[in-house]
Amino acid sequence: MSNSDNIKEYSGPAAGWGALKGVTKAWVSSKKPIKNLRAMLKTNQNHGFDCPGCAWGDVPENHMVKFCENGAKAVNWESTGRLVTPEFFAKHSVADLLKQSDYWLEYQGRITHPMRYNAQTDHYVVVSWDDAFELVAKHLNDLESPNQAEFYTSGRASNEAAYIYQLFVRAFGTNNFPDCSNMCHEASGQGMSSTIGVGKGTVVFDDFAKADAIFVIGQNPGTNHPRMLEPLREAVERGAQVVCFNPLKERGLERFQHPQRPFEMLSNGAEPTNTAYFRPALGGDMAAMRGIAKFLLQWEREAQAAGKAPIFDHDFLQQHTTGLDAYLTEVDATSWAHIVEQSGLSINDIQLAADMYVRAERVIMCWAMGVTQHKHSVPTVQEIVNLQLLRGNVGKPGAGLSPVRGHSNVQGDRTMGIDEQPPEWFLDAIEQRFQFKVPRQHGHNAVQAIQAMEEKRAKVFIGLGGNFAQATPDSHRTHAAMKNCDLTVQISTKLNRSHLITGKDALILPCLGRTEIDRQAEGQQGITVEDTFSMVHISFGQLKPCSKELRSEPAILAGMAKATLGNHPVDWEDLIADYSRIRDLIADTIPGFADFNKNLQKPGGFYLGNAAATRQWRTPTGKAQFAAAPLPKQLINQTVTDKGEKPDLILQTLRSHDQYNTTLYGLDDRYRGVFGMREVLFVNAEEIRRLGFQSGDKVDMISLWEDGVERKVKGFELVAYDMPTGQAAAYYPETNPLVPLESYGDGTFTPTSKFIAIKLQKSEPDNLIASYKSH
Repeated sequence: MSNSDNIKEYSGPAAGWGALKGVTKAWVSSKKPIKNLRAMLKTNQNHGFDCPGCAWGDVPENHMVKFCENGAKAVNWESTGRLVTPEFFAKHSVADLLKQSDYWLEYQGRITHPMRYNAQTDHYVVVSWDDAFELVAKHLNDLESPNQAEFYTSGRASNEAAYIYQLFVRAFGTNNFPDCSNMCHEASGQGMSSTIGVGKGTVVFDDFAKADAIFVIGQNPGTNHPRMLEPLREAVERGAQVVCFNPLKERGLERFQHPQRPFEMLSNGAEPTNTAYFRPALGGDMAAMRGIAKFLLQWEREAQAAGKAPIFDHDFLQQHTTGLDAYLTEVDATSWAHIVEQSGLSINDIQLAADMYVRAERVIMCWAMGVTQHKHSVPTVQEIVNLQLLRGNVGKPGAGLSPVRGHSNVQGDRTMGIDEQPPEWFLDAIEQRFQFKVPRQHGHNAVQAIQAMEEKRAKVFIGLGGNFAQATPDSHRTHAAMKNCDLTVQISTKLNRSHLITGKDALILPCLGRTEIDRQAEGQQGITVEDTFSMVHISFGQLKPCSKELRSEPAILAGMAKATLGNHPVDWEDLIADYSRIRDLIADTIPGFADFNKNLQKPGGFYLGNAAATRQWRTPTGKAQFAAAPLPKQLINQTVTDKGEKPDLILQTLRSHDQYNTTLYGLDDRYRGVFGMREVLFVNAEEIRRLGFQSGDKVDMISLWEDGVERKVKGFELVAYDMPTGQAAAYYPETNPLVPLESYGDGTFTPTSKFIAIKLQKSEPDNLIASYKSH
């Protein structure tokens, strides 16, 4: 069966009327339109709640509306009138639920009661909170070693929940903290920490209004961070250059229509959001940045010979950096042939980008997973830093480095100590404040946790939010690994596939959402988050909880901790009675949080600060360090399997516009012209013909990897799309089964989801039926 009627070219701008229609659809379908309208108007407002979607910072000014289309979807998706009750679980066995699509599962709504899996009946049944906590405590305390438990964290957990979680787990005795950071921006933290001494972005929101050029590398803000489109468009309006590096033509990076500008909406006008668009090969960003640096070096030498103004910022380089000579030697040693081949760009393209860079006095460089989900992601991030250091574009207004984070508090989780390799100063502070011996051995990241479960070295898995089974690579192996556990625990708002991939025993513990009022023993509580600009602000839920049985994430974690450890190392119930006590402990142990509770009274919260932003370099040398890494010899081993097979295409996984990470709000991808379906494979029209297919054909994808294991997904419709030759793109989590567990970034363990070697074969009829039935 062909779904070609579901593919319609989209020629409109990003946002605009399409966004308003999308917001209205999400609002009405929530089954709580009146209450949710009130909630949306309190999104990202002072005394309101922080958007549960992305981590983009808030506009400093107080606007009536401070949410985007996907933010509205996130609010209405969480605050739905649809409920998953005990009666639902009595009706549906786990085996039956496993047959449903991910979208169908989450669409069923909010989980209302704590549930325990009964393996004999294959159904979840109601369990009391006390019994659930005692079950967790029994399993944890029966372990031979604390390192036999894995404690996962999603980036939506609050600072308060994350801090309690890490305190509980370290008092229990392990640093096993696999978390969503392992799967996205790990390379950013490592690449920046090794060069400028800080693993966070150095810019704040106001810097975007001062920049002369903004480079957007491997990022699609139109879908993933829509509020970012406004400062990009404003930059273009005032004459700054926005320079995009992205293999796919993304609508949000081409044209943007502001929904809050009446004339623009009524005239159906739209403004550009870029002044240059470069389309590198997948994995070619490091080579592109190296090419820009090579031109800068050439022009610097020509300027010196002619007695003209220098290209490099020599005062900055001399006072603030080290390693320049070794880096420039590496730049000289990198051939143009290597740069052109690996970047996928012509020398003229690279020269144009270099000219745009050098003409700008203040440059911000932004990037996301298009940079960080590759084998060589750390040196790619370091190369971006190198380029900025050459012209002193770190630590001055309107310039800097901006890894744009995903989930709303993924950066805050790491700040709070959700880290399998915590710094010694943090462990020292915890040990001194709470007077217990903290574990010093490095714990497991996400990939290592899966391997430990696969090998039956890990026996308990506890997930604080998220959808671990679907967010991780090599899905079939991950699912099998989780089933090896004696106990799996999922702290969640809505039903997802991770609840169905159970250990021998399993719990679902339903928690409050960001939109809901959190009332504890001493009154209503607020929780805090840290955005991508290191701003910390407080969030107060606005809506009545959808069930009286729900508990907050901090309360659930404290309940598990008390059942497991008693009142060690703190009185857990006392902390939960008033979250300000948790924030006092944070202030005692983490720099930047002095007077935490007092500072939260400021509208918009407070800035944590960033040493590199003030040109204080927390590196061994006390200076910013150039990294002199060579380009990879090749991006892919041409014998990627033991049979010597070569790939048809290189695949990158991505989100649709109706999606946030593994959460599927719908089955449309408006900007790419896909409606009512998700099993699609975007490929250049010429490539489709070259491979012997036609647009609309159904194909199976097989990933090529040296272990010889067949990894296949079936029944994907070929869609002709404007993208470079040799490339393909498809949505995750449907394509996560193609990513081998052992295919990860050097030093990061981040899955290489943006570079997967695949072969195509025509789908058999039974595969088409299976794909069709999934929706």
